[in-house]
Amino acid sequence: EPKPSAMTAVRLILTLILGAVQLCRTEPRPGKPNELLVITAATEVTDGYLRFMRTIRQFNYTVQVLGLGEEWKGGDVARTVGGGQKVRWLKKELEKHKDKQNTVIMFVDSYDVILASGPEELLRKFSRFSHRVVFSAEGFCWPDQRLASKYPVVHDGKRYLNSGGFIGYASEVHAVVKQWKYKDDDDDQLFYTRIYLDKEQRVCVFVELLTHNEGLRSSLLCLYEVVLKFEKSRVRARNVAYDTLPVVIHGNGPTKLQLNYLGNYVPTAWTYEHGCGICDDDLLDLNGLSEMPLVHIAVFIEQPTPFLEEFLERLATLNYPHTRLRLFIHNNVVYHEQHVERFWTRHRSLFPAARIVGPEENLKQDQARNMAVEACKKDVSCGYFFSIDSDVALTNPDILWILIEENKAVIAPMLSRHGKLWSNFWGALSPENFYSRSEDYIDIVQSKRVGLWNVPYITQVYLIRGETLRSRLAPVSLYKQEGMDPDMSFCKSVREQGIFMFVSNRDEFGRLISSTNYNISRLHPDMWQIFDNPVDWREKYIHENYSKIFDDDENLVEQNRCPGMLWFTLRAIHIPGLLNRTADELSRATLLGEWRLQPRTVQLIWGRFGAAQVDPFASPETSHCQLFYSLTEGTLGSARHWHTAGRGACASMRFPQ
Repeated sequence: EPKPSAMTAVRLILTLILGAVQLCRTEPRPGKPNELLVITAATEVTDGYLRFMRTIRQFNYTVQVLGLGEEWKGGDVARTVGGGQKVRWLKKELEKHKDKQNTVIMFVDSYDVILASGPEELLRKFSRFSHRVVFSAEGFCWPDQRLASKYPVVHDGKRYLNSGGFIGYASEVHAVVKQWKYKDDDDDQLFYTRIYLDKEQRVCVFVELLTHNEGLRSSLLCLYEVVLKFEKSRVRARNVAYDTLPVVIHGNGPTKLQLNYLGNYVPTAWTYEHGCGICDDDLLDLNGLSEMPLVHIAVFIEQPTPFLEEFLERLATLNYPHTRLRLFIHNNVVYHEQHVERFWTRHRSLFPAARIVGPEENLKQDQARNMAVEACKKDVSCGYFFSIDSDVALTNPDILWILIEENKAVIAPMLSRHGKLWSNFWGALSPENFYSRSEDYIDIVQSKRVGLWNVPYITQVYLIRGETLRSRLAPVSLYKQEGMDPDMSFCKSVREQGIFMFVSNRDEFGRLISSTNYNISRLHPDMWQIFDNPVDWREKYIHENYSKIFDDDENLVEQNRCPGMLWFTLRAIHIPGLLNRTADELSRATLLGEWRLQPRTVQLIWGRFGAAQVDPFASPETSHCQLFYSLTEGTLGSARHWHTAGRGACASMRFPQ
């Protein structure tokens, strides 16, 4: 179980040999260890437990799980003392094994432990020890710092006992735990510490630092002390400080996030040879369901966002039974009311039970998000909660199918801005719990490594299992914590409940929209997004079949008489209705300054077709003719003005044939 976040020091194994006077044996064991039993404690099936059991099965360990399905009465060990209930369970279990002379017992936590190798290597390394019980160690004396001075001084490694993992012969481990006579919420680590520090029980106690041994390393690792070691079809965690390959990796307290990072690879979660080794485990087959799960879709429009009409239209094209969708929209932007209204007018039949909360409600972002998630919590038929912000361009209509089939409590599709590394997840956190770039972040964003990734932060779009909301997240205020934005609060709340947040880049889901330079004071603000959001701009304003005008190669491009110049044959095609949006909005957009044709180009045109007599839609600065017609007042060469003479002003003029 986790200890308080005060334990920030790196833990590497320190061998502490425990034994009472009556257990003292200086003679060697009658034989080598030939049997290993792993014992762990877990009251519920969590993501961490599933990860631990996956490595147990992979290496074919024999395991006994204590307490599964029972009520946890061992206290809040993440914040204070506790954990004694585990010792009581272990004491009872070891009554079955106390007489097995060559059986080795390894007790480890399950929620924050990964096994990196098999029992053969573990027993081989343990057999090198001249000690009968080995405990892991840490650099912080918990829970009673007053005991620190009583520990033997060490010159290398960590000094203080940690109860999260230990190994020893069954009879000796039993002799230790049988002394437990305390309450379930008393501290297990304090219990083991007192036995170790008791002078009467230290007659045969030896202390040894395993700085040159590749033995059992139950480690709370820091980023600078551990690197991934990619072997053939397998990944190990290499401790560079001690140059060892741990068999048991224990990430406690604040380094659980580092353990999650290692768990994305160790031992075969992802390898260069086979890619993702766990992606197809425990998938949910939706084809076998008689009725699709009910999904609550929550849309949040919290700031002016480009291409919102296209965003809303994609909701109507989701490849999922609309009868199994419930829509919630929070719009906090007055400018976007028109877009929401048009969407609702066109598609209200698809979402008859939709709830739309407008800016007039004056809801804060965290209030709106809590309102949406509470609707799923209260609806026992709500299978999933799908949250999506307006700056997400989902281009994969199968997204709900794909994410639900992954069968995760919390999962997000990986999205990034076009051509950028800005994405909707973080691979690591800084000590202040803000963004930090993980070693694999760029490879994941660029899909050089494809898989399911356990990450500490997701935002903008994600799917949460309804059952998770109604159970482990039921008492939690997801989006409101003091001094935190809603997204940071959400991720912290989920992490604190021991729930893994996954991001998937196994499929192409879409992209993120940049709204940084979006100016709604312009007449058609989307028109100005050609540089910030070029893909979305092209999809909206460039007709998908525009290239067909070039299908006929005859006379497409000819060499002009003027060296180095090309001229094109221009053709006009009719684009009806809304598809003519580009030309329509360009003609109404407010341009930055005047523009005019290059005089050299004008001379080429006149040389081919004859000189023009009048320049319509011009100004004194842009006209190429003495006579022109302007949309604004002008002086130079303007016999009449377009705004006063109207269309008829050009009717009497003779244009070149």
